[in-house]
Amino acid sequence: MKALKLMPLLAIVALLGFNSCSTDSAIEDIESIEIPMTPQAKQIEIEIMELINAHRITKGLNPLSNHDTVKAVAFTHTDYMIEVDNVSHDNFFQRKESLQLNAEANIVTENVAYGFSSAASVVSAWLNSPNHKENIEGNYTDFDISAEKNEDGKWYFTNIFIKR
Repeated sequence: MKALKLMPLLAIVALLGFNSCSTDSAIEDIESIEIPMTPQAKQIEIEIMELINAHRITKGLNPLSNHDTVKAVAFTHTDYMIEVDNVSHDNFFQRKESLQLNAEANIVTENVAYGFSSAASVVSAWLNSPNHKENIEGNYTDFDISAEKNEDGKWYFTNIFIKR
């Protein structure tokens, strides 16, 4: 009987204990994310951006401007994918929050890829995928890309689009 009377009190104590991880602390963590130095653009990255902008122009869309902060954030994700040997959108929320804080982004989306050997092949693959094509043709203002090779010489790509 005494145990039943203690249950509400234990529930309150448990809830108060879990509240110590509030969204404020998560936001503070995101605000403290350092943006790495922007790596110099590789030829394949320049070609990908040119192909995406050429496609956008043929559709009557505005060409997108490259953005150093977007490139730096894309690089961190490409580096992560190589490190874990997996193509993914892992931790997208952190990249989005970082770009909202550091690049004045209102909207953020990304395309990722692996294993393509040329700018034309990766852009073609994205354009043949409805979701990736939607990102390429979306209402954005800026973008950038990171392309990095793993130890086996296979390319990993992260292409981030933002609207400011």
